[in-house]
Amino acid sequence: MCLGLFGVQVVWGLQNVNTSRIFQTLGANIDELALLWIAAPITGLFVQPVIGHLSDRTWGPLGRRRPYIVAGTLLTALALVAMPLATTLWSACLMLWLLTAAINVAMEPFRALVADTLPEPRRTSAYALQVFFIGAGAVFASALPWMLNHWFGQGGHAGSVGIAYGIGAVVLLATVGWSVATTRERPPEQLAPGPGEVPHPEVPSASGAAALTFSGIAWISGGMLLAGVTAALGSARELYLVAGIAALFGLLQLGAVLLRRRGRASIGMIVIVEDILHMPSVLKRLAVVQFFTWFGMFALWVYAIPAVAALDFGTLDPASPAYGESADWVGILFAEYNAVAAGAALLLPAITRRIGRHACHAICLGCGALGLLGFAGMHRAGDLWLPALGIGIAWAAILSLPYAMLSDGVPARKMGVYMGIHNIFIVLPQLVAASIMGFVVRVPFGGHAEGALFTAAGSLIVGACLALTIPSMHHRQEFNAILH
Repeated sequence: MCLGLFGVQVVWGLQNVNTSRIFQTLGANIDELALLWIAAPITGLFVQPVIGHLSDRTWGPLGRRRPYIVAGTLLTALALVAMPLATTLWSACLMLWLLTAAINVAMEPFRALVADTLPEPRRTSAYALQVFFIGAGAVFASALPWMLNHWFGQGGHAGSVGIAYGIGAVVLLATVGWSVATTRERPPEQLAPGPGEVPHPEVPSASGAAALTFSGIAWISGGMLLAGVTAALGSARELYLVAGIAALFGLLQLGAVLLRRRGRASIGMIVIVEDILHMPSVLKRLAVVQFFTWFGMFALWVYAIPAVAALDFGTLDPASPAYGESADWVGILFAEYNAVAAGAALLLPAITRRIGRHACHAICLGCGALGLLGFAGMHRAGDLWLPALGIGIAWAAILSLPYAMLSDGVPARKMGVYMGIHNIFIVLPQLVAASIMGFVVRVPFGGHAEGALFTAAGSLIVGACLALTIPSMHHRQEFNAILH
């Protein structure tokens, strides 16, 4: 079940390390990078909740989740081969959109598959094991261009990227194919509601429709207000995108109400939007923590290469050999933090049994903040292995503990859609970061990429503090015992 995530993370690893390099090689300016990366969060924002909703209602020869895993994997392999062949900036952006949409289709069901298959006491260990395979895949992907160039002399820095993407497509097909062929799923009728689970209505109520109307108007008004403020200030044009997303979410809610009044009460859009309005409390708490966590990680992925190139290799020219060397070195550092995450994840179950998931998550995020400060403040490339350790510890927790906490607190029959909704709060901060980080780097930090890394460190510190407010399962059980 977990092996397929090795291949999935090979794709994410190649994308995270090489996308900025591809864009800058094709002529992108440093303050445009965050906006060009917008494809990754915006596709996940829409794709994952829809795939989760559909997979909750699917059953066939391959089960509930595996049909979507197979389809997404095939599309991802095609997009992965095509992206390095792009010769213009707009075509590279298009390939990034296709690649991220496809890999989101393949990835989302893997999380729900664990929750469907395993009982609650084993889920922390299962998600930790997923992180081990994710970390191993990211290590392989992050170091692959460097290995091809330095060990095999394949085509220089640019040529090694294209070969690495082709190898990634083969690895993805092989590993996901193994997981699909060897995993069996439980039929939906075996997913009985857990103790104390409150059934969630499949058809929105009248009060739900009223809430949708009020919420829709509020989101549209908020989007219009943000657009007006952005226009008045005459800067940070990327905020228009955030305003548009807010208004679109409001329009979807009003559209859902209109369709319901016409008798179409069971359509997926209505159910997904009302599921968002009726989120369990654990998901609401996690949403805030995830915002600050993923805001910081997205800034790292976008700005690590230009920051290291400027601070440690003394170049801002993406066509220079020194820039290529810095990009390869960042790939090695990313491989390191993913390797650390793979090992640290195996220790998390024992730690969480002692101090709880929320405290463990807070400590790990604090380690990540220290790592980001090291990336931004050190000026010797050879010393960056030390802050990469802290980032790896944080990454182990980020990829496992929120899913374990979430799987305990949502209805089993809606596991897919709530995993997808949870992903909204992973991609929204990336969307915000993609919209404003160009302005942050350009204005407060004078175009210096290391400023984004200082901002990312502060974001993780806030996330660590907020993680302490998430109630653990042990605390919830004690509270329920007192009530009864």
